[in-house]
Amino acid sequence: MAGEPAPLDADVIVYLDHSDIHEGRLGELEQGIRRVVGVIQELEPRLIAYGFHLDAASRRMTVTAVHPDSESLELHLEVGREQFRSLADMITLTGVEVYGSISDRALEMLEQKAAMLGGSGVEVHERFAGFARKAGAGD
Repeated sequence: MAGEPAPLDADVIVYLDHSDIHEGRLGELEQGIRRVVGVIQELEPRLIAYGFHLDAASRRMTVTAVHPDSESLELHLEVGREQFRSLADMITLTGVEVYGSISDRALEMLEQKAAMLGGSGVEVHERFAGFARKAGAGD
């Protein structure tokens, strides 16, 4: 329809993971997070959003990422593999949630990441209904 913003591809993927932060490792983890974010920002221009969030007590960390499609998620897991490994002794991954359709390869890579960081598995939730808009749409 004329005047409406173009929608994003329907394959948008929202990724969340949750980790416990090991006692006494917060300062080192914060430095590692900044390094990871710098590498990912430089090498993954298609990644829509990426964030690390610490709870008020700095005991739990949540990572959020919004990918335009499964290929972007796969690239993220390839590019970030060694970066994530560098944080492994500072955290214990407690869960991974993915919202959207991902490839078998992406699922396998996520399961490998979860195992490397002490996690027990990956939950994938297919989209039932919805849409995505580009940032600033409707302004």
